[in-house]
Amino acid sequence: MRAVQDEPGQKLEELAAQAEIHINTARDHLRVLEEEGLVASRPLATGTRGRPPAGFYPVCGPGMNPSADERVMASLSRGDMLRRLYPSLDRSSVIGEEAQHQIDTLVAHLEDVGLEPDLDLDRLEVTVVPCPEYDLCDENRASICDVHERLIRDQLSQVSGPLEVEQLEPFVTPDECRLTLSMRKQRLPNPAMPPRKQQR
Repeated sequence: MRAVQDEPGQKLEELAAQAEIHINTARDHLRVLEEEGLVASRPLATGTRGRPPAGFYPVCGPGMNPSADERVMASLSRGDMLRRLYPSLDRSSVIGEEAQHQIDTLVAHLEDVGLEPDLDLDRLEVTVVPCPEYDLCDENRASICDVHERLIRDQLSQVSGPLEVEQLEPFVTPDECRLTLSMRKQRLPNPAMPPRKQQR
């Protein structure tokens, strides 16, 4: 996943070499990541005849991966249903409806990977338990946190809204990591720049 994030568009052979695993093993891992909605593959133009090779990309927006789109829709439906049952969970008056939907998608992702999110939406903080992979990796433990942070950024970008990652702090206590979110400021139009023409 880190290799896909670091250089989007790499081919299977390149990713297998970076991960130092057999090409068939890499193929299996990439298939799982696609099914989980975390990676998307696209044909690469080579300028030669024959079937083009696939390049692999992180899913960082809607429409890139059908599994990711299905997961987003399921998380939004689940969030709306829970708020109908428990109106006290509705924080849209504080953070806005779009941000609430981003939170729905984020919570579903964090729960899926076993991080047990605990939300404080007034402070835009999410406390999570350390990931189970952390103790399995003796070297480059910081890279695991970096992969998770980028996955979280990508999850937030799959739903239109103002929330973005401010920082992910690993091990603020021996048993907790903290994710801090922030509201993206509205960008005012630059009067020196002419408006972009709509493409037809």
